[in-house]
Amino acid sequence: MFLDSGFMKTQDVLHRAMSASVIRQEVIADNIANADTPHFKRRDVAFESELNRALSPDRSGMFRASLTHSRHIPFNRPKDYREVTPIVYLDYTTTYRNDGNNVDIEKEMVDARENTLRYIAMSRRVSDNFSLLASVMR
Repeated sequence: MFLDSGFMKTQDVLHRAMSASVIRQEVIADNIANADTPHFKRRDVAFESELNRALSPDRSGMFRASLTHSRHIPFNRPKDYREVTPIVYLDYTTTYRNDGNNVDIEKEMVDARENTLRYIAMSRRVSDNFSLLASVMR
């Protein structure tokens, strides 16, 4: 009953997003540490777009296929948000310097700050949710 509530879903989503943020911070720190390493390719984390897709309701404008047989594969299977995990990938598409390194230290610093602010906002939201729960229980 309580575990299936919107409150617990919100807490779970925040927990997963905060975990992805920790992974992103480690990746950014690794990118910054290797900013002067020749042929180093920066890494990034993909998480928010997949989580957004999993949490979004089914879009009415999307093409719907008619499944005429039980073994047909549907075009768009709904994805459970609990299946979404952060994916760390290499950025091979850009080269920032002549030695093959593609780490832009200024971009990494901005990304680190943005990630930190996001993490702080999520942690405050979790704290506020537990404060609200404590006041309801009193």
